[in-house]
Amino acid sequence: MLNFWEHYTLFRNLVNDYTFHIPPPCHEEIEVLFADTDLLVIHKPAGLLSVPGRIVKDCVLNRLQAEYPDVVIVHRLDLDTSGLLVLSLSAAATSDLNRQFRERKVRKTYVAVVDGVVIDDSGEIELPIRGDPDNRPRQVVDEKNGKQALTHYKVIERQDDCSRLHLTPVTGRSHQLRIHLAEVGHPILGCDLYAPKEVLQRADRLLLHATSLEFFHPVSKDGLTFNSQPCF
Repeated sequence: MLNFWEHYTLFRNLVNDYTFHIPPPCHEEIEVLFADTDLLVIHKPAGLLSVPGRIVKDCVLNRLQAEYPDVVIVHRLDLDTSGLLVLSLSAAATSDLNRQFRERKVRKTYVAVVDGVVIDDSGEIELPIRGDPDNRPRQVVDEKNGKQALTHYKVIERQDDCSRLHLTPVTGRSHQLRIHLAEVGHPILGCDLYAPKEVLQRADRLLLHATSLEFFHPVSKDGLTFNSQPCF
């Protein structure tokens, strides 16, 4: 029979491994931008998971499997992030796309609107990141135990109280762009994990969009470039 502390530890671990956040239903359709026998490139709407969650099963993968039964997710976008996503349709494509992501051959660019005026026209943010086991799915910056994470940024436009940025993540850590920008004092508007309440409330969604995607076709080896403009 478990004692009090064993019960407490078990409960805490279950809570830490489980998210009770249930997002509102996403009624926006997935837009297929490119399809052949080996891959798909889509536009993922904000508010739709890439893969099934513990509670919510509506996601990119499940929606596409009806028409593309062999579809495989090779990378993800956060629930609240919109934009470009590539998926594989063959074993050869899965293997090659995974290799390209692993070797950082895939170039991804995002657009974000952040709080405050970013002074430098361009720069980089290099802060190591690890998961926060006591506050999942949040990540934390940890100089000692975190994994290396590097983001390049370029200012597109400045306004009185916000800035529009191009962001290029060199690494692909979970929540990398959101936590990097928050850590340097410019959290993304609408960010429910790393922005203070007043910044969260300045937008009705996370203002982060995967706007360009460059990689090599896994079979033909042709260079492919896709672009998608944000709606914010």
